[in-house]
Amino acid sequence: MGHKVRVGIVGMGQGGTTIYKTLRGIEQIEIITVCDLRNTPGMEMAKSDGILTCLTLDEVLTIEALDVIIETTGVPNVQAQLQLVPKTAATIIDSQAANLMMLIIEDKEKLADIRRYRGELDAILNSVQEAIEVASIDGRIKYVNPSFSRVTSIPAGQRIGKNIFEESPNGALARSLRTHEPVFAHRALVGGTDVEVISNSAPIVVDGKMEGAVVVFQPLTDIYKLMEQVRTSNQVINDLQTRINQISTSSYTFDDLIGSHPEFENALNFARQAAKSNSTILITGESGTGKELFAHAIHGASLRWDKPFIKVNCAAIPETLLESEFFGHEKGAFTGALKTKLGKMELANGGTIFLDEIGDMNPYLQAKLLRVLQEMEFERVGGTQTIKVDVRVIAATNRNLLEMVKYGEFREDLYYRLNVLELRLPPLRKHKEDIPAYVQSLIVKFNRKFGKHVTGLTSQAEEMLMNYHWPGNIREIQNVLERAMVSVEDEIITHKHILNLINPQSILEKETRDEDIIPIEELEKQMISKALKRYGNTVEGKKEAANALRISLATLYNKLKVMS
Repeated sequence: MGHKVRVGIVGMGQGGTTIYKTLRGIEQIEIITVCDLRNTPGMEMAKSDGILTCLTLDEVLTIEALDVIIETTGVPNVQAQLQLVPKTAATIIDSQAANLMMLIIEDKEKLADIRRYRGELDAILNSVQEAIEVASIDGRIKYVNPSFSRVTSIPAGQRIGKNIFEESPNGALARSLRTHEPVFAHRALVGGTDVEVISNSAPIVVDGKMEGAVVVFQPLTDIYKLMEQVRTSNQVINDLQTRINQISTSSYTFDDLIGSHPEFENALNFARQAAKSNSTILITGESGTGKELFAHAIHGASLRWDKPFIKVNCAAIPETLLESEFFGHEKGAFTGALKTKLGKMELANGGTIFLDEIGDMNPYLQAKLLRVLQEMEFERVGGTQTIKVDVRVIAATNRNLLEMVKYGEFREDLYYRLNVLELRLPPLRKHKEDIPAYVQSLIVKFNRKFGKHVTGLTSQAEEMLMNYHWPGNIREIQNVLERAMVSVEDEIITHKHILNLINPQSILEKETRDEDIIPIEELEKQMISKALKRYGNTVEGKKEAANALRISLATLYNKLKVMS
């Protein structure tokens, strides 16, 4: 290796630092020292590289080992002092020569950056799957990427140098060159091929002047394949979403079933025992007695608690669709069957299916359900494959199935298959003692729902609830409480909030059903007297009494005159 050129740099501003960074990377050059009056970033850089740093020119001139001193300051005093250095010592490169050196270095760095950017751009363009073609303003094709040759089967050597106006005069690239405007979603054949593509093109503008244009395109076959993949994926997602939407777990437990009346507690204890088995259960009771809540609780306490709980309302599904809902259908089984659909029985596999309003099931479906209960197998509508399932059935009805069997409206064999365990739920009127507990629970629930702070009922409001017949059972009391909670402004629900929500005739029937029949006029007098006794004989009391009796205040006064 030859002798290295030993260099000192005077002035470590931006120019000196640029020279320093360039020279330190050249193997044949050894930087001995750098100098500046200030502790500049360039000085710090040199210091961290282990280079001697000087704060005065005198220190530099005492170093005999220097071959070249580069002066970058342009300061006359510095230049004059360096002129005194003997010719036999270091060679002085003044600021003008240094500036020239810096310009050469900067151009070299820019060229290196351009080469680096071009290398990065080439790597990017060569890796993309879309075909790319570039042409100059006169139409001469300057560049195509590898994907262009893959899509068109035209080698780059046969395309570059040709004119786009001759090769693809109707393409997006030629149109952008003619119009100086971008072109989107242009569908055409690549010139000289039978490849149909979708293209996007745009002008290339440098310093405000259009130099050419670029086009990016993809063959329609690739797009069709992508669209087909998207359609297939969407179909899978939709099928899964449909299945997820149909499957649920039990929403209620036995802790949600409130009641301490002996008849209700007996039903509760029976349900807890029934939950431990896999036997079919028939839940009977009037509408609104909580049959679905009991079904949820039984599933939640069973060994199948972590498996699906599927509900089917036999009265809500049109008879023509009931079989498809129960057992599913194959694609094309009937008009509109565009895909295979899993039925409720298949979705409930391993878990529990709750058949609400079982008394409304048509005879044909009764026969198919009987087979499932006996064999635990079925076929989808339009299908031939036998599907085996393991499902526990809980059925519910407010109808007298035994009476329906007697009149041929319900299959006797299905009735006995369903009625392995019968859970009878009492109507609310038979355990009214539980009403206060229900009310308190509902107040807590609706406080959360409506953001209110209701604490309870007045004794008069509670008396009205206790005297009411509740033909709609627990469902009706939930409805009444919810509507009352919507209208209440204070923390207490009064009889005024409830009065118009229940049928006063039901209260009247309760109070008079055991009495002898009396004339309407006498009954009217009794009701007016009772109303005045409850609300008072004041003007305000008479207004409330008239409101409760659903008559005008003037009518009440007229009747009071007749009574006096």
